[in-house]
Amino acid sequence: MQNGQLVAAVDLGSNSFRLEIGVYEEGHIRRVDYLKETVRQGNGLDADRMLSKEAMQRGWDCLARFAERLAGFEPEFVRAVATQTLREARNRDVFLIQATTILGFPIEVISGKEEARLIYVGVAHSLPQSNEKRLVIDIGGRSTEMILGRAYKPNTMESYRVGSVKWSMKYFANGVFTNASFSKAEIAAKAVLDEALSLYPRNAWETAYGSSGTVGAVADVLASAGWPMGKITREGLDWLKEKLIKAGNTEALKLEGVKDDRKPVIGGGLAILYALFDLLGIEEMQAAQGALRQGVLQDLLDRLEKNENTDLRSSMVTALASRFAVDLAQADRVSRTARCLFQSIQASGSKKTNRLMQLENKMTWAAQLLEIGTRISHSDFHKHGAYILDNADLTGFSMPELHRLSQLILGHRGKLKKLDAELRDEDFVCQLMSLRLAAILCHARREPDLEGLVFKRASSGHEFVIQCPATWAQLWPQSAHLLQEECEAWLKTHWQLKVQISSGV
Repeated sequence: MQNGQLVAAVDLGSNSFRLEIGVYEEGHIRRVDYLKETVRQGNGLDADRMLSKEAMQRGWDCLARFAERLAGFEPEFVRAVATQTLREARNRDVFLIQATTILGFPIEVISGKEEARLIYVGVAHSLPQSNEKRLVIDIGGRSTEMILGRAYKPNTMESYRVGSVKWSMKYFANGVFTNASFSKAEIAAKAVLDEALSLYPRNAWETAYGSSGTVGAVADVLASAGWPMGKITREGLDWLKEKLIKAGNTEALKLEGVKDDRKPVIGGGLAILYALFDLLGIEEMQAAQGALRQGVLQDLLDRLEKNENTDLRSSMVTALASRFAVDLAQADRVSRTARCLFQSIQASGSKKTNRLMQLENKMTWAAQLLEIGTRISHSDFHKHGAYILDNADLTGFSMPELHRLSQLILGHRGKLKKLDAELRDEDFVCQLMSLRLAAILCHARREPDLEGLVFKRASSGHEFVIQCPATWAQLWPQSAHLLQEECEAWLKTHWQLKVQISSGV
């Protein structure tokens, strides 16, 4: 990273979409632009978890405006993440395909735990350096994230399906505020958040911080009414609830500091905040400046500045492999072989871009996790391994990244018909081809003999060729046989693999 480099984060939240642009200066990111639009996508999710066309259109329209501001940005310097609404939506792919085209950059749906981690990173980098034990809470539109950490390191992270938009729709229909509705909303929130008591006991943290949305809105209202700036107390919450009940509904609510776009969701957010104060014994909460989008920017910076071996995702892959007792020596052999094969089919003289390095890294991670399913089944371990990856909360990874790894693991052996959709992606094919060949060459669980082997991509584009001398084929007849079988497997796709055995030494 060079000084002056612009980076951007897009946060597709349940209530608002946000765009933050920063400039890199001496190891830090300074904000240069910030755009926020109240899209309220969470309102468009029905009982069957289907996102309405109107909600999708609101999102697309907003992203079109963000895209104009991001024109000219290189893909490696932009990261867009989506949270709870798109985690829940069964038809999210319909929205995401169009949204990605409009924005011009990939959009990652992140898990609740990953959202919590990024929130903590954003908050921690906005606070003075300290060794205090921190509790960080972010009440979003459809989920609430809670994190315990010290300095820049989050330790305990969870996401709960309770949020200001969801609770306002359910308990404050038509924007009506009553004592009864607040009581019901608080009890319901406690029912969801009860399990947090064991993870976030009062003796586990010293200072409570609130991030973004609800906490920021409540702090602003209290400050406008004369309460200490940036602080939320139980007395302040009591005062605000009384004001809402006295107003009776959102139309009659006249409070300095409450923005119009916040009024429809303030009731649900306040009820959740009440529940958290009660459950966790919070007496005072500090409103933090950092949030998810700042965490995304910091994480983007970390990825750009670090190599594969120091990437958080690498350490998580290593930990998962260890948990499932993977044969690490074999995983290393397959990883190195796959990387060598992948590099050999890139365009001659092509620059090793960040994109190519990311593709290599993800293929390597898949290679390291190929055998995590063997603890469940020997014959179908690739299927079980894919299932584990699709359902794992792996810190640092987005849900699409984990799915990509799962499909590489699923497809590294067996028939290819199961991957019809993925085989339309050229990058995926190059990763998968390299991985399948590496697994074949390492099938005897010993260092493969690559002497004289040449793997290249034919000029036709959809054809790959692996060349080997006759002496190699005679020395390793089983490997040569497996390579011929691999050619037949690819014949049933629109890609081809050919094995050419030369007569020379």
